[in-house]
Amino acid sequence: MKKFWVLFGLFILPLVFYILLLTGTNNFAKLPVLTEKINDVTHLSSTDSDTISLQGKINILCFFGNDLQNVKNNALNLNEKIYKHFYKFKDFQFVVVLPNGTEEQAEMLKRELGVITDMQKWNFVYGTPAEISELFDSLKTTYRLHSNSYSPYAFIIDKNMDLRGRTSDEDSVEGLMYGYNAETVAPIHKKMVDDVKVLVAEYRLALKKNKRQI
Repeated sequence: MKKFWVLFGLFILPLVFYILLLTGTNNFAKLPVLTEKINDVTHLSSTDSDTISLQGKINILCFFGNDLQNVKNNALNLNEKIYKHFYKFKDFQFVVVLPNGTEEQAEMLKRELGVITDMQKWNFVYGTPAEISELFDSLKTTYRLHSNSYSPYAFIIDKNMDLRGRTSDEDSVEGLMYGYNAETVAPIHKKMVDDVKVLVAEYRLALKKNKRQI
């Protein structure tokens, strides 16, 4: 009997724990889809030669409005807590939506952030207020876009252009958390970081699974 319990502790118990861990990982590593197939940004202009698209990328989508100096803190919070931690992930990018005419402000912001950051995956796209409003409305959130095309919220958009977020957030109405308020660091540090980690882990797990099946 003593040998049985020794064997159980050495071999069977770790195996059971490993199976439970795998099951828990699969259940945990799913960030809820709140809105399917939001609009893409391919029709919006960019100062880069390449067309910017949300498709096939893990995106942090932001609406910074027409006064970038006034929302510089948003950019710094997102840059420090999100971008610097995830920009080395191959399919990760930031997409900042701005009104036409703010190109010089965007260049100034990029230069300022570029002192401390590799800006390679910060992308800025430009459109009319109507185009920006149409994109924002496609998110189908309970939030309001300000008249200057600004929103304090940053959104997680997956590779299928689905909006990801929380369905049981204790601080949100009916538990639905569509975006993360970037004006203060707390929602980004306490919630958004974890949620981006979950989405990245979800894709890594799917990639490993596909490789095993090949």
